[in-house]
Amino acid sequence: MPIYLNMDRNNLAIATISWARDAQEENLLRASLTQLAGLNILVFITDGGSQSSFLDFLRSFPHFTILNPRGKGVWAQARTSVLAAAATEASFILYTEPDKQLFFRDFLPNFLSAAPLAESTGVVLASRSAAGFATFPTFQQNTETTINACCAEIMGPAVDYTYGPFLMNHQLAPYLNRVQEDIGWGWRPYVFGLAHRLGYHVVPYEANFICPPDQRTDSAVERIYRMRQLTQNIQGLVLSTTVALD
Repeated sequence: MPIYLNMDRNNLAIATISWARDAQEENLLRASLTQLAGLNILVFITDGGSQSSFLDFLRSFPHFTILNPRGKGVWAQARTSVLAAAATEASFILYTEPDKQLFFRDFLPNFLSAAPLAESTGVVLASRSAAGFATFPTFQQNTETTINACCAEIMGPAVDYTYGPFLMNHQLAPYLNRVQEDIGWGWRPYVFGLAHRLGYHVVPYEANFICPPDQRTDSAVERIYRMRQLTQNIQGLVLSTTVALD
């Protein structure tokens, strides 16, 4: 029987992460998370070490819960937030990075209302169109094309798996506890691969999600970061094919 999502906190909880490392990043996160707060849905945020002024800003939203990770890195943060969101018994969890201001403002309400949520739905991906994908830095496109191809090899549909935000069935959350290694950003394809392996549907929602103009620059440091993301994503995807299911 379909589960219809009506912006109801009984159906949905949001999991995200944060770490405002400098003033520019803090300003972006403040703007983005203010936009997210407008949905008035429970949000669980695990922070990686921001200044107290930013944490006070987060606490100013009554439906935000600020958490401390058990460990360092994006994997520890994401797992903490997702498990806290799952503990609400919401049917689905929206995971998103915290800096998706354009997505929150222009697409998120439609994404939530259009998502085909049913008991058989494992994951609904926010997937970039070809035009949207082309706005991202060239080297990022190269690494994410490889990740997308590997995900398609496991799950079938040749779509964009790497934009970021996705809805996940709460039944998948306990499988995060079966990961004993730090897979970094690889936790996302780990969830996708698990959903497919368990017989759930992995469904794309495609739109023109573009790269913000101020994030289109490239550098040697950025390219190495993308290489690291590539290895983590492949690590998580491969793990999804071997982790014990019982």
